[in-house]
Amino acid sequence: MKLIVTGGAGFIGSNFIRCVLSRYPQDSILNLDKLTYSGNLETLRDVEKNERYTFVRGDIGNRRKVQEILSAGFEAIVHFAAETHVDRSILEGSAFVKTNVLGTQCLLDASRQAKIKRFVLVSTDEVYGSAPAGERFTEESPLAPNSPYAASKAGADLLARAHFRTFRFPVIITRCTNNYGPYQYPEKFIPLTLTRALAGESIPVYGDGMQVRDWIWVMDHCAGLDAALRRGREGEAYNFGAGNEWPNLEIARRILRLAGKPESLLTFVQDRPGHDRRYALDSEKARRELDWTPQTTLEEGLKRTVDWYASNPDWVRHVASRSYRAYYRKQYDQREATLANVLDPTTSRSR
Repeated sequence: MKLIVTGGAGFIGSNFIRCVLSRYPQDSILNLDKLTYSGNLETLRDVEKNERYTFVRGDIGNRRKVQEILSAGFEAIVHFAAETHVDRSILEGSAFVKTNVLGTQCLLDASRQAKIKRFVLVSTDEVYGSAPAGERFTEESPLAPNSPYAASKAGADLLARAHFRTFRFPVIITRCTNNYGPYQYPEKFIPLTLTRALAGESIPVYGDGMQVRDWIWVMDHCAGLDAALRRGREGEAYNFGAGNEWPNLEIARRILRLAGKPESLLTFVQDRPGHDRRYALDSEKARRELDWTPQTTLEEGLKRTVDWYASNPDWVRHVASRSYRAYYRKQYDQREATLANVLDPTTSRSR
């Protein structure tokens, strides 16, 4: 398969690229990423010289560039590229609408014109809103987003659905619970808690800390995405959850125990506006149709995550300083005079 991954320099996208390259020796991947603040090519240093991997810096909202890339004859797209942090969307939502809604629309239009055979939109459980106690959302549950971020992702979901209904364009939508694991940007809850714990710094906990999330090991999610790409039914949505529902406060306490740090580091702060109390997904459809089940327990995954961050202080330091941004932007600005010089349509490699 000749595959485009958008947003592949991000946390889940980079792990997905690594997953595909290791599983399928005949597949090739072009990673299209704008390299915003959370896009970090250091996460892909172990694959950047792989002959089956290509990176192109670009914006999914740049129609001309997207069309040029698609002219190279790709078969499928897995679309991760998005603004994702809820707190940032509350402060300034326009970037979320621009990338998550308008960017997705641009990508869908260009992909339909290029006759892409498979388009996987990577969405989120947050589009469903807050789950009532004792209930789990299915793929048929109504979308009821409660943050600007979630609303922008719901907009992308509906655009994808409309492209299938109107044009029979082969879209598949996936919605997943909270991911964790190596290479996650430290503004997210688990890496923020962990990096501050390792540094002996105070750890902010919103409200009473009893917001419940279902935590999934990132590579288990990537396996689900791969199954959806290769075996999912066109026009369908699939939920991916691990059944690890725990309050944020309990997750923070577990991380502190694993890191050997005291609970006195926890600092309760004012809750954020519109904070969803609970997320929970019914993943029976994915288990039944895609033969997918999560393989990693929360205990194992948290220990591996703590060990990884503790063993990679340079990565954490570079991310915190954002020193990686200038280096990689300069590197690819110099390499990419024009897209015509970057892509050779007769191969899957860059020049």
